[in-house]
Amino acid sequence: MKSTWNLMSALWLVPATLGFAQAGEAAPAAEMLTVAQLMRMGGWLMYVLAALSVLGLALIVYYAMVLRTRAIAPTTQALRLRELLKERRGREARELCAQQPTALAAVTAAGLDFLKENPRVQPGMLKEIMESEGARQAGRMQNMIHYLLDLSAVAPMVGLLGTVIGMLKAFNSVAFDLAKARPMELAAGVGQALITTIAGLIVAIPAMMAYSWFRGRVIKLTGRLEGASTDLLAILENKGE
Repeated sequence: MKSTWNLMSALWLVPATLGFAQAGEAAPAAEMLTVAQLMRMGGWLMYVLAALSVLGLALIVYYAMVLRTRAIAPTTQALRLRELLKERRGREARELCAQQPTALAAVTAAGLDFLKENPRVQPGMLKEIMESEGARQAGRMQNMIHYLLDLSAVAPMVGLLGTVIGMLKAFNSVAFDLAKARPMELAAGVGQALITTIAGLIVAIPAMMAYSWFRGRVIKLTGRLEGASTDLLAILENKGE
């Protein structure tokens, strides 16, 4: 309890000391800290947060390229598959699916392969096969963007760890002898606590926003995939190969 009271007293002394310094006639003007200084004050956890920020940016760019209609259920591919299946050109449709590997192609290929292996398919079996593959493709997209959600949860925890380490440094500077405590040592510990907390939030907030946006895109793409797959399923059930 005595050590805690000493820490709180020292923290109250820091603003007062800084205030007297600013009141001096020769006090220099306040300067903004550079990125290098912030990294140094934040300690080694700042490098962890920097790595997480780079990872988050890479994931956002990758998802923006992969989670597109062109890569999931392109209109031109759906129209071409519809035309080939209506003309009972199953082999050419299967080749098209292999040449353009999209989520729609995977669902169609699963149906074509099932019909090839089971010419006399029972009603409803083809639908189950294609719906199962469609659910797998939708689940793959959902699981993909969850990395952003994980990152948005990890970054604040890393920042909180920096906060605890910084406050522990400030506590250690006054734990044994308050009279020997120097304001600069206290400011270093408190500075690390604040900087790592802010850095963790800076990484987490954009990651959470990006996850919410990509979640909406995945829902939209999943609906488009279901619509195109249902259309092709109807043709396969009526025509077969």
